[in-house]
Amino acid sequence: MTIIQNTIDINKPVAEVYAFLADLNNHEQLMPENIYNWTSTTDEASFTIKNMAKLALKMSQRIENKELVCVPTTETPFAMTLRWKLAENSDNQTNATFVIEAELNMMMKMMASGPLQKLVDHQVNTLKQIMG
Repeated sequence: MTIIQNTIDINKPVAEVYAFLADLNNHEQLMPENIYNWTSTTDEASFTIKNMAKLALKMSQRIENKELVCVPTTETPFAMTLRWKLAENSDNQTNATFVIEAELNMMMKMMASGPLQKLVDHQVNTLKQIMG
């Protein structure tokens, strides 16, 4: 199992960060420019990654103000789970960690680790910009 993650502190209450992330409609704002054909509901999203693949995700678990888990609903090149972990630092600060857990063989790890790390970094930094 390959774990790719990044953590950031956001100056907002954990409930506010959780509410934003709990709705997959909001996740389009977190995506990099190479994502297009985005369609979503509160619980599901599908999109295309330029020059790569079409992906569909669904929210599989929500633990209020603590964790959100998304899993693919269509076949993917490798098994993966996308997980947001939230922790309250203080009344007005949240620690947010975005984790991608992927079953990558050696070849896939060499090809996918860089782009997946860029995605994780982009999403946490964009979340901090959006949330202020």
